[in-house]
Parts: sequence; structure tokens; C-alpha cells
Amino acid sequence: MVEEILESYRDFGNINHLDGSNLPTRVEVADLADDLISVIFPGYFRGDQLDELTSRYFVGERCARILRVLERIIARAMAVECGAQESRRVTAEAEEEAHRQAFDLLQSIPEIREILHTDVQAAVSGDPAACSSAEVIMSYPGIAAIAVHRIAHHLFVRDVPLVPRMMSEIVHSRTGIDIHPGATIGRSFFIDHGTGVVIGETSRIGDRVKLYQGVTLGALSVSKELGTRGRQRHPTIEDDVTVYAGATILGGETVIGRGSTIGGNVWLTRSVPPGTTVILDSPSLRYVGGERAE
Repeated sequence: MVEEILESYRDFGNINHLDGSNLPTRVEVADLADDLISVIFPGYFRGDQLDELTSRYFVGERCARILRVLERIIARAMAVECGAQESRRVTAEAEEEAHRQAFDLLQSIPEIREILHTDVQAAVSGDPAACSSAEVIMSYPGIAAIAVHRIAHHLFVRDVPLVPRMMSEIVHSRTGIDIHPGATIGRSFFIDHGTGVVIGETSRIGDRVKLYQGVTLGALSVSKELGTRGRQRHPTIEDDVTVYAGATILGGETVIGRGSTIGGNVWLTRSVPPGTTVILDSPSLRYVGGERAE
């Protein structure tokens, strides 16, 4: 049995990674994301009791821990080339670059917090069922997904490999919301309910956009060769757009104009001008069997 397994290693080498210690692990990346969120939303998670006296010590200790873990994870990730079957050893140059990237992310936390403040306020004001910022931060899957996305996107646009995608897929597994770290998302973004939302890599979303569950911002079918970075394959959603449940919007040339509303279950592969409402005609229902109601 062992020999047969080893033979499969030789036959299907592209799914081997025999020196797994030089790769980031999902557990490490998940813990790292949780530590970052605890600094971005202090006092909400992990039972941290913070006040004016203790917050300085908490932030200092947590940031030091994040720095060491993040630079180690990034250095490992940099040893794995996209599309390569074999990884390279971590070099001193990679460790130096990993340290720079990790420190840059920590320095950007105030900016990330500022934009997440607008996302939280969009959820509070956009959902009549929302009672407070605390409820939104601690219980809304849309806020959990966008918070991790803001971190992952910061790393992605700075060409940090592997780690941003791992972060996005970890929060995807937790929330059911799939946001590629390459997607560009503006301020005051709100995903209501959220389950089944998919936002592709080259999507561009403006300010004050609201999506409901099951929305897909996807690509038309393209070959792998056409999917290179720099080519927009996913739609652009301009400011103040609402997209209702189950809508599918596809294609890099598709632009949803500012202030438009896209109704539930709509399928779009072409642009609509600003201020447009797109809805399906009322479907007809057919009842088969059963007794006629009085």
C-alpha cells in the first residue's frame, strides 16, 4: 500500500509538496487574520478587556506578534512561484521584503479602519434590522468578509503571493461570501445577508454599493491565456448601485451606471446607463395537483 502511494507521488508530482514546512499553513493564516481583526476592531473579539490604560499595551503586543508571524508567512509564500511545481528556498532577500511588506500592512491599519468605519455605518443605516455597530461587527457575515478583504486586497495589490488568496478563502469558508482579493471595492460597501455572493478578481465596485445574497459579479467564459492580470474580466459597478438577490452580472466590459438598481434574478452581460432599473417581468405560476382553494 505504501509503495503504491509513493508511486503515485512519482506519477502525479504536480500535487506533491514534500517539504510542506516551507509553506504557510491554513491554521497560521487563519490565526493571523483573527489577530489583525482584533486590532482593527479592538475589544470585540477574543475577550480582550481594553480601556485607556491597557489599550497601548494590547496594541503593542498584538502588532509585534502580527509582525513576526506575517513576515514569516510572507517569506514562505514568496518561495512559491505562481504556476511552479517546485518551491524555492527562503532567501535573505525574501525575508527582507517580507519584513517590509508586513510592516507596511501594520502602518496601514489606521487607513483600513477608516474605510471599514464607512462599511459598518452602511450596514447600520442600510439594514432596518441592525440595532448597533456592535451587532453588525460581531454578527454580520458581510462585515466579516469585507474586513478580511480590505486586508487581503492591501497585500494583493502589493504583489504578496498566496497569503491574500488564503485569507479570502478562509473567510469564504466561514461566511459563504467569496471575494477575490484582487477586487477593488469602494467606501460604504454593504452585503446584506451575503450567502452565495461571488465577486471576481477584476471587479470594480464604487462607493455606497449594496449587494444582496446570491449576487455574482463574474466573468464570461475565457481561456486561461486571456485571464492574465491587467485584463478586466469582471464587471464595473459604479457608485450608489443596489443589486438584489440572485442577480448575475458578467463581463469585463459590463458597466452598471451610477444610481442604478438591478432586480432579483436578473442576468446581465451588457452595460446599463446611470439611473436605470432592470427587473424581470412578472413570471407566471402554474399549479399542478392539489385542491383548489376556496
